[in-house]
Amino acid sequence: MDLFFLQIDTSTVAHTAPKTQSLWDILVSGGVIMIPLAILFIAAVYFFFERFIAIKKASKIDDNFMRIIRDHIVTGNVAAARSFSKNNDNPVAQVIDKGIQRIGKPMDAIEKSMENVGALELYKLEKNLSIISIVARIAPLFGFLGTIIGMLALFKGIAASTEYTPNTIADGIYIKMITSATGLIIGILAYIGHSYLATQITRIENKMEIATAEFTDILQEPTR
Repeated sequence: MDLFFLQIDTSTVAHTAPKTQSLWDILVSGGVIMIPLAILFIAAVYFFFERFIAIKKASKIDDNFMRIIRDHIVTGNVAAARSFSKNNDNPVAQVIDKGIQRIGKPMDAIEKSMENVGALELYKLEKNLSIISIVARIAPLFGFLGTIIGMLALFKGIAASTEYTPNTIADGIYIKMITSATGLIIGILAYIGHSYLATQITRIENKMEIATAEFTDILQEPTR
């Protein structure tokens, strides 16, 4: 008799055990609003790595770059300094190259030309960065929109039918909250990515400012 009840209890537990869902099944259950969220996520990932590669390349600067420029200019070998700066493909070298081209003109004109080139280089680095910022802002809004639409449909169904139970209502609310959670996760990841890239660009900007200051000091040194 005890064995019989044990078998009944075991079958009952097996019958009532919750079904496990894969991540894909959970995302699909979010509904149509998951499509624009997926597009936003793909856009954020693509532009993050596209900017990451570009900024990583721009940040590669020879530690001896300004020392070599100084040696060439102080010895009066401006052509060699120009050639060396042109062979370095990074924002700092572009700024210094513009300064070398303006040697012989008033210091204010040289600094202004270098500032203009620096602003242009920063613009190139910040290209498409705004897209990641937009994703960080609107992804949570899309998620909330999906939840609101789903909740409206759920309560409309509850009002029109008496077949809903607390369990089915809770399950419906759980499904509708998936879009909000997904939107928030995408927004947070995009925000972190944008902040990281912006920090790297700021570092390059600081390097350009330091190089500009060093270059103007070099021009005021006596030639050998």
